[in-house]
Amino acid sequence: MGLLQAILLGLIQGLTEFIPISSTAHMTIAAKLFGAIQNNEQWTSFMAVVQLGTLVSVFFYFGNDIKHILTSMWADNITARKPFAQQSDNSRLGWLIAIGSVPIIVIGLALKKIIEGDATKDITLIATMLIVVSVLLFIAEKVAKQVRTMENVTWRDAVLIGASQALALMPGSSRSGTTITAGLFLGLTRETAARFSFLLSIPAITGSGLLELVKTMKHINTGDLMSLTIATFVAGISGYYSIAFLMKYLRTNSTFIFIAYRVVLAVVLLLFMR
Repeated sequence: MGLLQAILLGLIQGLTEFIPISSTAHMTIAAKLFGAIQNNEQWTSFMAVVQLGTLVSVFFYFGNDIKHILTSMWADNITARKPFAQQSDNSRLGWLIAIGSVPIIVIGLALKKIIEGDATKDITLIATMLIVVSVLLFIAEKVAKQVRTMENVTWRDAVLIGASQALALMPGSSRSGTTITAGLFLGLTRETAARFSFLLSIPAITGSGLLELVKTMKHINTGDLMSLTIATFVAGISGYYSIAFLMKYLRTNSTFIFIAYRVVLAVVLLLFMR
């Protein structure tokens, strides 16, 4: 993989990871156009490791939130040992993120071989999931009450949103797309749904990224390491601005522009890339 390809793939990963248009779909499409997919398992590992760059962008953007969550959990659970019902909002949020991460960990490990195989690189499947999630997000936008904020998120919400995150293992779904859709169906405001979605991504991206990094480092050469490092770095920078854009955008706008984009992209894929 050349330097320019690494930069472009990192940019695509960062810009599409948090916007509900599916980073996996865009990365796979770009890789097919570049001829970068030589081995499906190796390509899946590359995408998982590059996601660590976007994880860094989450830590930078939500740094204060993460610090307050961790310090509150320590104070309420280790120092004071308060019952869950008496814990602070930040401590409760930490537990909700942990609970919501269980589905994708279990399903991700169970379906690891399928995720790394040919099926998840199939253009028809990607296009289908682009449309399916677009329809669900459209319905959510139409019926959602959007009155609940982060303080109102419950363990039930966390489980359901976490289960929807597992759907993003299907290429074309989009992690942010499925989780924001679930959040809207549950009555969360768009901004709250996006914020919880991004915080919920931390355990999943950390786990999959580090797991694949350890596996990849055993077989990587100097040239590949350089490309991987550059792509991850670029993904981190572009991911930060992607988060900032979406959080600001959703305060006053719907997701319809992303829904339309997903449908157009699916049609293009079905007509020209099958």
